[in-house]
Amino acid sequence: MKIGIIVASDKGSRKEREDKSGLLIKDIVSKELHAKECVYCILPDDEKEISDKLIALTEERCNIIFTTGGTGLSARDVTPEATLKVIDKEVPGICEAMRLLSFKSSPRSILSRAVAGIRKKTLIINLPGSPRAVEECLDIILPALDHAVGIISGEASECGRGELDHGNKNISQAKS
Repeated sequence: MKIGIIVASDKGSRKEREDKSGLLIKDIVSKELHAKECVYCILPDDEKEISDKLIALTEERCNIIFTTGGTGLSARDVTPEATLKVIDKEVPGICEAMRLLSFKSSPRSILSRAVAGIRKKTLIINLPGSPRAVEECLDIILPALDHAVGIISGEASECGRGELDHGNKNISQAKS
């Protein structure tokens, strides 16, 4: 699996702040997703630069591109807009799950404007900027990503009932 990581940070791109979130993503996904290759860069909070890099990484055939930073409410936070410009279709459940489950540890998680979607055969996911939030969100979504990549690439069949359905046993039993 080939992974792209984009850190959206004005200060990081000027080397005024050390990146911790992007490197944490690289460490976690290298282990958990058995990534063979990780392409990593730090960009300013600039919508066009982020969009252009998302397109370039898609053309380099990354299976997943993670962004970190730029998902908040400040005027310079433009990562979701850059992502929406380049994706072919959204995958809203990814970010809905991150916001919902992160809310338990931080009510501020509902302020995230993160989006996720597919461009060609690449899954793009916006993650928050803080290392703690990155780790928490990856814990939430990682179990579904291998299957998502398989479906997007055409190597796996649709979800349906199966091993991912184990959490719905109570629903099935209640219908009986």
